[in-house]
Amino acid sequence: MADIIQLLPDHVANQIAAGEVVQRPASVVKELLENSIDAGSDTIKLIIKDAGKTLIQVIDNGKGMTATDARLSFERHATSKIRSAEDLFSLNTKGFRGEALASIAAIAHVELKTKQEQEELGTRIEIEGSTIKNQDVTVTPKGTSLSVKNLFFNIPARRNFLKSNNVELRHIIDEFHRVALAHPDIVFVMYHNGSESFNLPKSNYRQRVVNIFGGKTNEKLVPVEEETEVLKISGFVGKPEFAKRTKNEQFFFVNNRFIKSAYLNHAINSAYEGLVKDGSYPSYFLNLTVDPKTIDINIHPTKTEIKFDDEHTLYAILRSSVKHSLGQFNIAPVLDFDRDKNLDTPYDYKNKNAPTPTVEVDRTFNPFQEEKTTSKSGHHSSPYRKESATQWESLYVGLESKGTKTERSFSEIEFESEPENASLFSEDKSVETSQTTYQLHNKYIISTIKSGMMILDQHRAHQRILYEGFLKHLTVKEAVSQQLLFPLALEFSQTEMELLVQLKEDLEHTGFVFSSFDNTTIEITGVPINVPESEVSIILEQLISDVEQEVPDSNFSATDLLAKSMSKSLAIKTGQSLTKIEQEHLVNSLFACKEPSVSPTNRVTFITMSVDDFDKKFM
Repeated sequence: MADIIQLLPDHVANQIAAGEVVQRPASVVKELLENSIDAGSDTIKLIIKDAGKTLIQVIDNGKGMTATDARLSFERHATSKIRSAEDLFSLNTKGFRGEALASIAAIAHVELKTKQEQEELGTRIEIEGSTIKNQDVTVTPKGTSLSVKNLFFNIPARRNFLKSNNVELRHIIDEFHRVALAHPDIVFVMYHNGSESFNLPKSNYRQRVVNIFGGKTNEKLVPVEEETEVLKISGFVGKPEFAKRTKNEQFFFVNNRFIKSAYLNHAINSAYEGLVKDGSYPSYFLNLTVDPKTIDINIHPTKTEIKFDDEHTLYAILRSSVKHSLGQFNIAPVLDFDRDKNLDTPYDYKNKNAPTPTVEVDRTFNPFQEEKTTSKSGHHSSPYRKESATQWESLYVGLESKGTKTERSFSEIEFESEPENASLFSEDKSVETSQTTYQLHNKYIISTIKSGMMILDQHRAHQRILYEGFLKHLTVKEAVSQQLLFPLALEFSQTEMELLVQLKEDLEHTGFVFSSFDNTTIEITGVPINVPESEVSIILEQLISDVEQEVPDSNFSATDLLAKSMSKSLAIKTGQSLTKIEQEHLVNSLFACKEPSVSPTNRVTFITMSVDDFDKKFM
């Protein structure tokens, strides 16, 4: 029998490795930015075209490479970071496997220009699909410039798996944020299709967070500082009232490396327990510094997941540190039953001297002496005198004679009726209707039908009604708006603003009116009918969350998602009491829909029970 096991060619092995390392353009961005940081750069530029599908270029001013190193850097498992397996547990750099450049070169057209500071000329290398096409000397500034063009040009199946440009760009921006937040001492500039997206100067950590996520982020941050023998924590957490519906502002960095850890994320959530409502996520930007020997980074191809030696200790320290910071800055109440609030001294009184108490005594006061009236001038001047009974009685003189007039005046008083709470639907009290619907636990509406009984979920039913109404407005493009008395200004991060710009036209078709769209601020002058002003920010945050979670591609209908998101935000909530007219209107409106049996998310809106079903229960 012939042998069937054979060694793979290098270009095939590189393409297989690329499947692990390079999943999308954002993966290339991450690897190239980390290489520039390892090279000691203090200024890094990222240039993107067509969301990375056409061009990804990273330019840095690091130490550069020699001609030999430049050639070897594209070989598999060629690295300057480790010499033995033990070195994996003392890593202080980003990359160490030596797979990234070899994998990228296997699936793209790569051009490398590099020069060291002491050299006069640099090296230029061109590679296509792991094949070196050209290597020569060139004139180039100090550092390295690496261009990746036509990603997945030789693997069309992988290229077809890429999403739309908007989705891929969002992933690139996420990777850019992660690297930029970990290194506030480095200048980062990003260009997309010729326009500048980010320009982040050298700064401290707080300023870097504000520069990325907008100016109003500064007032949302609460500092966290803790240092123990096991772990050092520094960074910021967000105030509970600014919790978002997305997880876009949750960042963990371990030894300046971004990681994902559901375990540590649970520690943060437990510290916020009772402070944020369900469905909202607190923001945090935390740097954890641990001994490199206590973590294992080499457990995941993208190195975003690491293994800790003692996770339980880290969990306890992290949770208590965040809870302490929230309490220290009066964000959360501190429960300490042994602490007396009366002992708290304001900081302003620290250097003040206590005033000497003074006591004033009326030396003329005699409790056993009867009150004596003096001459016509009045009573004795003692502050402790008592009013005589005759004086009190004089206050009521003349009231008896005015009794009838008073009674008449009171009978003519008209009392204002208290304003009734505005109902969802107009109620005509002149028409008496028979009671055919009942509300159960402010959640279900029970209605009688010919064959028995129907039980309707009020939240899902109202979602279906609103969903079809919004779809109609979006399709016909004739929605009605109600103008606001004062414009409403809302601030979002740059990533969220890009999503809103894409959805602006559809939002206007539902009834929103925008007066301005800046880099991080939008101004709204009109909202759809029946949308309260206080709900606008919640609707837009929910919409952004839905768009990101759906991860839409080129075949995605933004109209459908917008209608779903708005109907979910504005629908009657569980626990809301409805009048009889509202209950009947809800039932009638539901069965006027084209698809009344399911909600926009394909969940059942109502169930029926026949009389036979009840008869079987009593058998």
